[in-house]
Amino acid sequence: MIYLDNASTSFHKPECVFEAVLKAMHQAGNSGRGSSGEAMEASRLIFDTRYRIARMFEADGPECVAFTGNATEALNTALFGIIHPERENIHAIATEMDHNSVLRPLYALEKRGMKLTILPADRKGRISLTDLETAIRPETKVIVCTHASNLTGNRNDIHAIGEIAKRHKLLFIVDAAQTAGVFPISMKRDQIDILCFSGHKGLMGPQGTGVICVRPGVRVEPLKVGGSGILTFQKEHPSDMPETLEAGTLNSHGIAGLRAALGWIEETGTDRIRQREQRLMQQFYDQVKDISGVTVYGDFSQKDRSPVVTLNIEDMGSSEVSMILDEEYGISTRSGGHCAPLMHRALGTEKTGAVRFSFSYFNTEEEVDEASRAVKEIAEEE
Repeated sequence: MIYLDNASTSFHKPECVFEAVLKAMHQAGNSGRGSSGEAMEASRLIFDTRYRIARMFEADGPECVAFTGNATEALNTALFGIIHPERENIHAIATEMDHNSVLRPLYALEKRGMKLTILPADRKGRISLTDLETAIRPETKVIVCTHASNLTGNRNDIHAIGEIAKRHKLLFIVDAAQTAGVFPISMKRDQIDILCFSGHKGLMGPQGTGVICVRPGVRVEPLKVGGSGILTFQKEHPSDMPETLEAGTLNSHGIAGLRAALGWIEETGTDRIRQREQRLMQQFYDQVKDISGVTVYGDFSQKDRSPVVTLNIEDMGSSEVSMILDEEYGISTRSGGHCAPLMHRALGTEKTGAVRFSFSYFNTEEEVDEASRAVKEIAEEE
């Protein structure tokens, strides 16, 4: 099998990730629930993972890092936790590049009375910072956007957007599901108030791990309340980070795997990982872009982009192409709508969907050659 669906989830993980999960299942108990050796082991690994995440993304400290089940839960927590249209006249700005994990919470808040502006993307899937500035109103409170499109690989300049948000005194929320672990992200440098991402994509951790990082001074009301291991006799859920956003038992086994993955990334180097993935992406793009009948989406003049190549073959449905790749060539890709409906509308691929090839540090040049050969053969048969 040639696995090229890493934008969905990284399949090939560093060996240390598997070892860490197994070790935690043998040794880690329930953090914050007692003082046994097993409970303390879980607490230590969770704290160390918070510390590593805070260091990697330049959050103010480990107390700013709360764990969730995935990026979707982190984004729901952020959006429902700071936007309260029943209390105030409020306006938010998002983009057509955004994933449904951003759009659907915003649509739900819009039904409650929040005003929403979604910045349009052009036919290459890019948004305009001029449009962003123009969209800001007196009642605007939040800018939320993806760091990189899961469909095109186009990357937003979050540093420039963060500067705009700071200048207008707006909260800035970043969905880094596609970039965490691959691109350098600094909450301080990029003026990010809330950073959300999953652990199972570029960070190469287990599924069931997600993170929300919150800048000190930003109050996020919890999405869920309940057991926290502290302040048991208090009626209200704890209000201090990170416990306020972590009701219930944490996935300490998954977090142990994420900690191991973070250590592997630090040792390998984010720049080295990104450069290899982008080199594989560029190799594939160069081999398929001129194939007759193949349309590639996105802006490839932007070299520092997420390692994704999305395409269609003439009038074939994307699901058919992906099925042929899987059944006849043993190549795993993603087809269909990619949970990015507005991006498909901007690209003109609402009816067909699109086939996405997404690359990992663990893919090889030979696999890229095989994938491009498969695309060429399918296009020629069509």
